[in-house]
Amino acid sequence: MPETGPRPLRADALRNRERLLEAAVQAFSRPGPEVTLDAIAREAGVGIGTLYRHFPTREALVEAAYRNELGKLCEAAPELLDRLPPDRALRDWMSRFIDYLATKRGMADALRLVIAAGANPYAQSRDRLLEALGRLLAAGVAAGSVRADVETGDVLVSLSGISLAAGERAQADRLLDLLMDGLRHRRAG
Repeated sequence: MPETGPRPLRADALRNRERLLEAAVQAFSRPGPEVTLDAIAREAGVGIGTLYRHFPTREALVEAAYRNELGKLCEAAPELLDRLPPDRALRDWMSRFIDYLATKRGMADALRLVIAAGANPYAQSRDRLLEALGRLLAAGVAAGSVRADVETGDVLVSLSGISLAAGERAQADRLLDLLMDGLRHRRAG
């Protein structure tokens, strides 16, 4: 008998899973006492059994919520390039990256528990981020709106630094604009 992969989720099950992931990100990002899985299920509008069918453990839910946020960010790159000029797509993605890091910091305690349980939610994160950012930078270079002598890893580190250093969102946006200006700069002859 031929081996088959897991069956795709029905539309309602997929919606439930997405609502659970959104509720989990919100819940795990809030300061305060540890949130219960019952509370997450309630916030998502599903029963606890539905939560456990999708995520058998708390750690599985935390890891899936983190990976979902990472996936949304990385998958945004081609979508942005489809509808915006490359330099504007890059700037929009950079803003989303700042939001992603804020969510990741908010989930830090929950993610530490996942790591303590032996999982690595960050496996392949850097590679996926570099791939998405590299795609945006390459499109900008091809369009002539971004300089060609920039290392993708350097831009990623710069974005992380902005996220850590900025005191408020308005300051982060100003710093992102400065970074974009630097990415557009052309060296004299």
